[in-house]
Amino acid sequence: MQKHGYIGEFEKVDDHRAGKIVVELNGRLNKCGVMSPRYDVCSHEIEDWIGRLLPSRQFGVIVLTTSAGIMDHEEARRKKVGGKVLGFFY
Repeated sequence: MQKHGYIGEFEKVDDHRAGKIVVELNGRLNKCGVMSPRYDVCSHEIEDWIGRLLPSRQFGVIVLTTSAGIMDHEEARRKKVGGKVLGFFY
């Protein structure tokens, strides 16, 4: 989210339990969501998920977990990898 300019700085706070993350919002984030269950997505199905989850093709990001790590949908299409949909934001 920080790479795309939706959030500012963030820091981890250790409360000796699960921990917390403090995020600086810059006002650009309109909506974010988490997918449950995490659906499997092939590299050629990413375009269908963009139409389902995002308001426009040029606007928003889908976050995927792949065998190559956690990445956005644009990077997954470039690398031609699929995975599971974690969530989205725009």
